[in-house]
Parts: sequence; C-alpha cells; structure tokens
Amino acid sequence: MAFHPLRHFSVITRHRHKVIEHCFKAGIGFQGLFHDLSKYSPTEFWTGARYFQGRRSPNAAEREEKGYSAAWLHHKGRNRHHFEYWRDFSEVTRTNMPVKMPLRYVMEMFCDRVAASKIYRGKDYTDAHALQYFNGGPDASEMHPKTAALIRYLLTMLAEQGEEKTFSYLRSLNPKGEYPEIPG
Repeated sequence: MAFHPLRHFSVITRHRHKVIEHCFKAGIGFQGLFHDLSKYSPTEFWTGARYFQGRRSPNAAEREEKGYSAAWLHHKGRNRHHFEYWRDFSEVTRTNMPVKMPLRYVMEMFCDRVAASKIYRGKDYTDAHALQYFNGGPDASEMHPKTAALIRYLLTMLAEQGEEKTFSYLRSLNPKGEYPEIPG
C-alpha cells in the first residue's frame, strides 16, 4: 500500500471546503467552519495517508486490513454530524440505542454526504448519488427513525428537485429547533 500524505491532504481539504460551502448555503455556515477538523489529527491523518485510494474512504481499507478502523472510531466520537455519535445506553432495553440527532447536525450530515458524493464521484456526480448511497447501505436501520426519515427526505428532495430548492428549504429551518413535519 502506498503512502500519500499530500494527496490525502488535498482530498480531505477539498471535501471540507465543499462542506463549508454547503453549510453556508444551508444557513449553518459558522458550524461548517468546524467541520471535520479531527481529520487533520495524527490519528486520522496518518491513517488516511497510509490507506489513501482517492475514490473511497481510506477507513474502509484500514478496516479490511485490521478488522476495524482506529481512524473511524476516533472520527465518529468527535464529530456530531455522524449518526454513529448519537448512540446511548437505554435503561429500558439495556443496550446502546440510536438517539434522535439535533436538527443542526442532521443539516450538517446532509451537507457532508452531498460533498462526499461530489468529491468521490467527480465529474460523474449527480444530485441522486447521495440518496443512492444512503439507500444502498444499512445507515437508515442504524439511525433513530426520525433522523433516518429526515435525512432520506432531504436527500430525496435533492435528487428530485435539485440543490437550489433543497438548500432554500434548509435555510427556512431553525437549526436549533425541532424537526420539520415530513409530508407523506
């Protein structure tokens, strides 16, 4: 496996800048300025450089080699826009259960997913890619049901109505407020 610190730095920085741009479009610009800063920490950065591939997360390659990704465990524990951060022990079930994410972090998660699709897909990106990725994996079953419904609604809006309409809708929300009613 090749070692690519400069290429990794370029990808994570382009991704971060795209998320910041999207967060400003969504009305949570200040929050976007702090997006993914942990990726520059030694734990995450050097793993990313070691497992760099350019078209997918280096955490997947680390996971394939080791059976886990130390970089991902570090990342998800420090970044509230990841649904994996929002799990807590339930006294009722006596297990770790998903917790409903605050709206502002769902908004950032949307921006993150769209930016990742744009960076990894490059010129082949379409507004449907983030929804296709979401629908193709287990994420929805591992999220709080209301969080999963909201992110699916936003990604579907993007796929069907485009960025301008979706970001306009996001700007209409109060990031510190409650989830909007989802039609249907």
